[in-house]
Amino acid sequence: MTLSLNDIEKLFEQRGGEQYTGEPVTQLQHALQSAYLGEQAGARDELVTAAFLHDLGHMLHDLGETPSMHGVDDVHQYRVVPFLRGLFSDVVIHAIQRHVDAKRYLCATRPKYYDALSEDSKRSLKLQGGIFSPEEAAQFIAEPGAPDAVHLRLWDDLAKQPEIQTPPLPHYMHIARRCALRT
Repeated sequence: MTLSLNDIEKLFEQRGGEQYTGEPVTQLQHALQSAYLGEQAGARDELVTAAFLHDLGHMLHDLGETPSMHGVDDVHQYRVVPFLRGLFSDVVIHAIQRHVDAKRYLCATRPKYYDALSEDSKRSLKLQGGIFSPEEAAQFIAEPGAPDAVHLRLWDDLAKQPEIQTPPLPHYMHIARRCALRT
């Protein structure tokens, strides 16, 4: 079942106030901050939208608070794809789908990246397959959307600060509408 833009907005209104697992922000704050960082970097609408929606999969099911603490990888990056396919292009979907592997890639290619991850990100990294080998990293970065996923991942890592002020939900819903295949 594909979500509509109205469904996405309602989902943020209903569940966006929930704590973002293991971090000092809510789901909505994290989504808005990720999109805001992309927008501030001059990213195109599709990538800002991917940053805004990259963790929507967390809100589509309820595995309790901080599943990684219980040894659970919620595979949110894949769970959301069927709900967005048909609504957004592959540019948006590939960036979302690959943002977890982008963490694995960044750990393999940037020596200090791992140390800067939050404790929950380090915990979930193990559940998500761990750090890529050099061969896996080379294969990943050649995949469609992988460079966009790397940008998204860097914004994702920074979007966990309760004091950051962002434009409100309607602002990013408007950007999502601009790049939606249908409304």
